[in-house]
Amino acid sequence: MKRLIYILLGVLFGMAMYKAEAASWFRIYEMFNFQSIHMYGFIATALLIGVIGIQWMKRSGAKDIDGQVITIKPKSKTIPRYLIGGIFFGMGWALVGACPGPVFVLIGAGVFPMLVVAIFALAGTYLYGMLKDKLPH
Repeated sequence: MKRLIYILLGVLFGMAMYKAEAASWFRIYEMFNFQSIHMYGFIATALLIGVIGIQWMKRSGAKDIDGQVITIKPKSKTIPRYLIGGIFFGMGWALVGACPGPVFVLIGAGVFPMLVVAIFALAGTYLYGMLKDKLPH
């Protein structure tokens, strides 16, 4: 039953992203050309909700779907880590025309070429999981 709730919440989140036009290539284009505040407002709202959610998890001892207490470990703040990650993220965003979050929303909306993007995004995530212990911290 818990898993169904998470699936339903994911579907609702996807619907909200689609209705807010966060998956729209034109909205993203407007954002990068500073022609509209729409996406900046969407991102700021997500950031605010994320900060509140992280603080709530830290203070309440929230548990994951398996009943384990969620711990948030600090990460290394080295320049190469963010520089290289940011370059890959930006290149992917520019090539695909979508941030990773809306990829599944776009698939749900019928933009089926995004299936290729999703497959490679999942493959990259899997590869990172395999290599993360071997990468410099």
